[in-house]
Amino acid sequence: MTVAETLAAAVAQGVDAREARMLLAEACGCNVVSLIAYPEREPDSQAVERFCTWARRRALGEPLAYILGWREFFGLRLLVGPEVLIPRSETELLVERALEKLPRSGLMLDLGTGSGAVALAVGAARTDALITAVERSTDAIVVAMRNALCLNISVEFHLGSWFGTLRHRRFDVIAANPPYVAEADPHLGRGDLPHEPVEALVSGLDGLDALREISMGARRHLRAGGWLLLEHGYNQANDVSALLERQGFAEISTWPDLAGIARVTGGRYNPDKFTQV
Repeated sequence: MTVAETLAAAVAQGVDAREARMLLAEACGCNVVSLIAYPEREPDSQAVERFCTWARRRALGEPLAYILGWREFFGLRLLVGPEVLIPRSETELLVERALEKLPRSGLMLDLGTGSGAVALAVGAARTDALITAVERSTDAIVVAMRNALCLNISVEFHLGSWFGTLRHRRFDVIAANPPYVAEADPHLGRGDLPHEPVEALVSGLDGLDALREISMGARRHLRAGGWLLLEHGYNQANDVSALLERQGFAEISTWPDLAGIARVTGGRYNPDKFTQV
């Protein structure tokens, strides 16, 4: 079978054409451009067999990133698997805000690091900074540490829940993409979400449990003038802003992602204001 025929067979099974090209390129050990340029080429039988297995898995709904074993994020190729949430492009906004707020030779904390996406993206862009990442899942932190090793990026990893292992340490920026989906949210049954770890997605009846806990604990772990930056759901910006306001944060702002959806909310630690809450 030629490249064109192999791809057509996968599309007939219900696989998206763009994703089929990505899978075949990975199976053949080449890039997508070469597939498009030479549709008459005949891949070797092992590559075709591998591709057909992957195409069947994709047709059954398994996430493309889990099949490939990687996902690109902020220019980095990250290893991923069912142990971790798949890094998404909207989370790049959290990285951008962290880079904007992080001072020279600053200290940043990434809470709930998962695959290490946020911590590693900041660490790659800011080699002067000291990055710490916390993750409560043993399986997930192994993935994050493998990514750090493969990418040769220095990150200090801690296994634990939120601030539990950090004692009295303070940071210039605390960034978090925590679970923020409500337990009964219908989106949990759509797209890739049914295949992803539920503990990385769901956070109580209203989806705000983790966001509450982080906003309450951040005061003990931020330097004066430091920033807490939180990714949240499409309809949670007002709730998260209110959480930060109740905790005494100043300069509270919300930033939209590329789709125009309010995605990240942050505030600045004001010690004088904190003494009043």
